[in-house]
Amino acid sequence: MPIEHHFADGDQAAAHLATRIATLLADAIMARGTASLALSGGRSPKPVLEALARTPLDWSKVVVTLVDERWVAPDAPDSNERLLRETLLTGPAAAAHFVPMKNDAPDAYAAQPAVEGAFAAIRWPLDIVLLGMGEDGHTASLFPAAAELANGLTSTARTIAVTPPAAPHQRLSLTASAILAARHICLQISGDAKKAIYAQALENGPVEQLPIRLALRQDETPVEVWISAQ
Repeated sequence: MPIEHHFADGDQAAAHLATRIATLLADAIMARGTASLALSGGRSPKPVLEALARTPLDWSKVVVTLVDERWVAPDAPDSNERLLRETLLTGPAAAAHFVPMKNDAPDAYAAQPAVEGAFAAIRWPLDIVLLGMGEDGHTASLFPAAAELANGLTSTARTIAVTPPAAPHQRLSLTASAILAARHICLQISGDAKKAIYAQALENGPVEQLPIRLALRQDETPVEVWISAQ
């Protein structure tokens, strides 16, 4: 079962989570000389990224990448890369080495081989993967009912192109095997709706129904969950 951290509000949770990630990164640098971090986009991680950007750390030894990315221009409002560049990759943290998922290919499917090659150049396993969870139980861009879900759950590749069944834009995403290879998995959730889905995901049931179960219903990789009321 995951280790849970409970907070009254999202700001408290974000500050605590940022401190935990910074500690894990510092430990990785001390142990291996480098550290790696894959981050999710969306509203919830923004205060975490802003807090991390202010954290004293030898960022030149940190590789930062994404858990998933929408197939939009890097400066588009929906771009996770844009979120990272406007929050984390500022000030001292701008010294980190950023590996994007978006490239110049015409679509996510054509882009995937090059992205797979770029990710192969990262030192594996990743030290930390920060996941989010949708109200449909998806994590990364592994969506219930997506045509690519079965491959995303079983592939030994690190990345996969996905067309969500009920969300805009093609995506590139880490696969389940890449996520579970990480040394540490962090999950951030807030609000009653997501708390209810999280509780359901902890119960027995198919991963295909609630893909977040790929992280929660396993005991190989340590998982910590930051839960806030709002």
